[in-house]
Amino acid sequence: MKYTVESDIGRKRKVNEDRVAFFERPDHLKLAILADGMGGHNAGDVASEMAIKEMEKSFLQIKAEDINSSEAKKRWLYEVISELNTKIYNHSLSHESCKGMGSTLIAVLIDGNNCFIAHIGDSRVYYFTPEAVTLVTRDHSFVNILVDYGEISEEEAENHPQKNFIVKSLGTESTIEPDFYELMLENPSYVLICSDGLSNKLSTDEMAAILTLPMSLKEKGKKLVQLANESGGEDNISVILLSLGDEEV
Repeated sequence: MKYTVESDIGRKRKVNEDRVAFFERPDHLKLAILADGMGGHNAGDVASEMAIKEMEKSFLQIKAEDINSSEAKKRWLYEVISELNTKIYNHSLSHESCKGMGSTLIAVLIDGNNCFIAHIGDSRVYYFTPEAVTLVTRDHSFVNILVDYGEISEEEAENHPQKNFIVKSLGTESTIEPDFYELMLENPSYVLICSDGLSNKLSTDEMAAILTLPMSLKEKGKKLVQLANESGGEDNISVILLSLGDEEV
């Protein structure tokens, strides 16, 4: 598996509150993390930085035999995210400058061709194969609640003025319940993990078109960010792009 990581402040923000990281252990277990901090002047970057650091520490310490099944992976992710949520929440209560801070979170635990995903907020995971593009995660957003109740369509949700109003984030409540997903990766395929600074600006067709360009994986990651900036760049833009197989998808 190849990977590339990109994060850009965008064209309108003064601070990059996104944090992204990819960790690989000697036993080849991997962890990709994307956290989009929120709170503006109230230290969203503190929340996202805490998310990366705490998950890295736990990932490097966990024994491989303790996460050797889907159920064990889910349990570990749930436990570490619950602890992390408590730390961020307590930090926001005890530091006035951090009051109300929080973060989205995508954590992808990669074991061979298996990806086990934990998700909070409106950062996204897309999966690209030669046959299809799949949005794996479902935003924890106000508009998706409206979709669930049949008040608007999926298409209307994509362009709704309150699309970015999320109803679940890391560290803003005393407890958290992530969503979990599992992917078995085909060869060839791509996994795209991104903040809403990318997904709000590029359609899946535009993403797929970039992934088929004759360039390196790193160049594709940079091209995705470039196109989001050219489309306005109002938000921070972060990408983790994973590729399985040497062929182009």
